[in-house]
Amino acid sequence: MIAIVDGGSTKCDWVILENSGKPHCKTTTLGFNPNIINPDFISAEIDKNQELYFLKKHIEKVFFYGSGCGTAANAKTVKTELVHTFPNAQITVKEDMTAAAYAAYDGKPAMVCILGTGSNSCFFDGEKIRIDLPSLGFLIGDEGSGSALGKNLLRRFFMKKLPQDLEQDFIKTYHLTIEDAIKNMYHNPRANAYLGQFNHFIADRKKHPYFQNLVFDEMKNYLDYQVLPYPEAHEVEINFIGYIAYIYEDILRSAAAELNLKIGKVVQKPIESLVAYHTKYILNLT
Repeated sequence: MIAIVDGGSTKCDWVILENSGKPHCKTTTLGFNPNIINPDFISAEIDKNQELYFLKKHIEKVFFYGSGCGTAANAKTVKTELVHTFPNAQITVKEDMTAAAYAAYDGKPAMVCILGTGSNSCFFDGEKIRIDLPSLGFLIGDEGSGSALGKNLLRRFFMKKLPQDLEQDFIKTYHLTIEDAIKNMYHNPRANAYLGQFNHFIADRKKHPYFQNLVFDEMKNYLDYQVLPYPEAHEVEINFIGYIAYIYEDILRSAAAELNLKIGKVVQKPIESLVAYHTKYILNLT
């Protein structure tokens, strides 16, 4: 059996294939970003999943693409845990940007961008992925992401910047104190996911003019920091992967148009396209 995994900071989507390429099952675990979790969490989380627990000795190949796996040390950390968990498997670990590039590939060179809990960008010519910019994480990077939007919302709430209707709505929704917010931001190994959850408040009210402007500015911020520095930015299509890009697609396209950038496809969940790419180009099963 073959496991293909799209690993975000919040959750991992798993597809298990038969060796013939026929889908066997799909499942989900929490995210395995090695920058924000203890490595021991990986094997424990997999073993909590009944489908993976009973299949792990039968899996012969694992293709894991994860947030935080862009450095050799982090990729090795994740691979070590997966080797322990899948004792009979050949393990491949790469960063989530590679998964996005594969999932968005439609036969021609393009920029590929991730907008989920975190954010990133690259240029993919069909064979090689080129990443010109570092991933700085949610503390000083991740522009345009769910964690950036959530952080922006919390800052505006506590600093009394929200319009009265949104402020009152926020209070009724969360009953959040500054003490609880500080505790979860600074003493929580999954602080980025904590911040990202507040994006739901924005998404549920995304037609509100205040949030239209907030999201537009954050999308422009992302494009400014993570797209425009690429020399190909105005020459090729820019494809997006991730929940944030999907739910704010109209605002994202408006921000891109203002900067004379051309957006191609926007895919919410890359796992299906990622499986198709592996079946065709890596496993050669079609």
